This record gives sequence, C-alpha cells and structure tokens, in this order.
Amino acid sequence: MIQLNKIHHIAIICSNYEISKKFYTEILGFKIVSEVFRKERDSYKLDLSLNDTYCIELFSFPNPPQRVSQPEACGLRHLAFEVNDIEQTRNYLISKNINCESIRIDEFTEKNFFFIADPDDLPIEFYEK
Repeated sequence: MIQLNKIHHIAIICSNYEISKKFYTEILGFKIVSEVFRKERDSYKLDLSLNDTYCIELFSFPNPPQRVSQPEACGLRHLAFEVNDIEQTRNYLISKNINCESIRIDEFTEKNFFFIADPDDLPIEFYEK
C-alpha cells in the first residue's frame, strides 16, 4: 500500500488574481510564501501558508473556464478550515462583507459549521474544533 504523509497543497485557479489574492491574504489571513509571474504562461503563481504550513497555490490564467458550483458537480466539493470559535469567525467574515450561510450542526459530530464562497464561487467551509 502507498504511504501518504499529509496533504501537501491545494491548487486553485482564479479568474481575477488581485481579488482572489486579497481574499485569501487580507480576509482569510494566509501569508505569502512566494509570488511569481510566469511570463510565458501569462500567469501568476502565489504560494500561501497558514500557521507556517504551506498549503495553497493560487494561479491566474487568461480566460479560465468557469467552475461549476451549483448544482454540485463531480470533483473537489469544497475546502474546509478548522476554527476555534464558529460565531466569531462568521461575524468577522460578515464584517468584511462576505456572504455567510447560517451556522448549522453536523448531525454526526454535533459540531457547528457554515459555508461561504470565494471570489470564484469555490465553496469554503468553516468547521468548529
């Protein structure tokens, strides 16, 4: 059997690099590890970390096709982040003009969670520790 150690990173292609860069860094608080413009691809690659752990590669490409979010399609369903205080997290995002779903309770774990969408409508879940 193959041995996987951990998830290394998640790659996200955005439609508007500056808007997504601001969302992931200024609103969600990811730190920039490196930022490279790849002239031959007319594309940015932004490496982001959370709590000093490298985890997201944010890419821009000219005219990427739009992602299907609704109805839910096969493939990556959403990103989920663990938080200590679900209400505080939701209130913070609302203060940043982010549309947040209502807090729900996971019927199996009885933990609180809610969803938002990133600038390209990628579903993001916040799940209480």
